[in-house]
Amino acid sequence: QVQLVESGGGLVQAGDSLRLSCSVSGGSFRKYVMGWFRQAPGKAREFVSRIPWSGSSTTTFYPDSVKGRFTISTDTAKNTVYLQMNSLKPEDTAVYYCVGGVWPLQSVDLVRAWGQGTQVTVSS
Repeated sequence: QVQLVESGGGLVQAGDSLRLSCSVSGGSFRKYVMGWFRQAPGKAREFVSRIPWSGSSTTTFYPDSVKGRFTISTDTAKNTVYLQMNSLKPEDTAVYYCVGGVWPLQSVDLVRAWGQGTQVTVSS
């Protein structure tokens, strides 16, 4: 069974940066497309980014809400997925979940494994 463990969340001010990490193990995780979702209080889970394990930038995808500010990457030697978040805004406040699933991984029904989540809070 695939296990995903996130780290790197915290409390920051608007304009700051954070890097989330997701350590992946177990099962046949290499078959998954990896990504991040987030969930703000009272809102549905929102797709944030995706990347195949090969790390090709041509197959990454970001919604307009984070495009140009967030970057997803992988380190295949460490079995780790990263989410670099720059120019953070208060509306980025949410629990961030590392996920593994099937292409194109832009909706929750395509997710096959979830991490436990890490809280990111951005103060104004």
